[in-house]
Amino acid sequence: MSFVRAVPFMLKHGLYFYIILPAAIMILVYKGGELIASRQPVSEAQTMSEIVWYVLGLLIDITLGIMLMTFAKFIVVIVLSPLLAYLSERCETILTGNSYAFNLEQFWKDIKRALRLALRNIVRQYLIIIPLYVIAWLFWEDSTKSPLTWCIFLVSSYYYGFSFIDYINERRKLDFKRSIAFVRSHKGLAISIGGCYAFMIFGPVDLGVIFSLKGYDPLQVSNSILNIMGHLLLWLIASAAPILAIIASTLAMHELGYLKRKSDK
Repeated sequence: MSFVRAVPFMLKHGLYFYIILPAAIMILVYKGGELIASRQPVSEAQTMSEIVWYVLGLLIDITLGIMLMTFAKFIVVIVLSPLLAYLSERCETILTGNSYAFNLEQFWKDIKRALRLALRNIVRQYLIIIPLYVIAWLFWEDSTKSPLTWCIFLVSSYYYGFSFIDYINERRKLDFKRSIAFVRSHKGLAISIGGCYAFMIFGPVDLGVIFSLKGYDPLQVSNSILNIMGHLLLWLIASAAPILAIIASTLAMHELGYLKRKSDK
């Protein structure tokens, strides 16, 4: 399995340092959401109109804050588009010897394509899973025990994997429509890569436990330290997820014969 092979590949070729960037971005996104969501009410609103507008603004702030904190790991992948494109190229160079000269115009095209695909996949993913969530909530006493939960996981995995595979498809000169058709014909590959990625990022990490010592009890030092270490480990695993996913995608595409030396093409 390419995700398993991605770990020794990352260690062997010194790619683990790139984990620092998603780890740092995850903190910034989480803290930004925390600040927005924690805005306190003010007493200046006097008229009913001012109160209504203030409440609307507060609701928007809270919604944005919750989204930032909840989807921090997904936002990280979008922000990391330039790094992921570079890492995929570097992995291909290691595997095949192919090299790509830096081109600023092409660099921006790659970023725009990655953002376009990410937004497309987010919209499509949630248009599918929201009805599934509603059905599970309506017809099961405990919605988490509904078999639809697995459907939601598979849908999310497919779109996650899609995003990572497209970096390679772009270098293969597949346009947007052809890349979509390629991933549809390789659903198993997309789901396997995206599933491993989803498993790594869905851990219940709470950055507040690590950086603000939330829940620290001086009377139960050992339990508190274990709690902090546990969330630290989950944070590191989540931070490594996009790096391992792009490495795994490149390894898988190479093994399937879609990445060859330029002289062999």
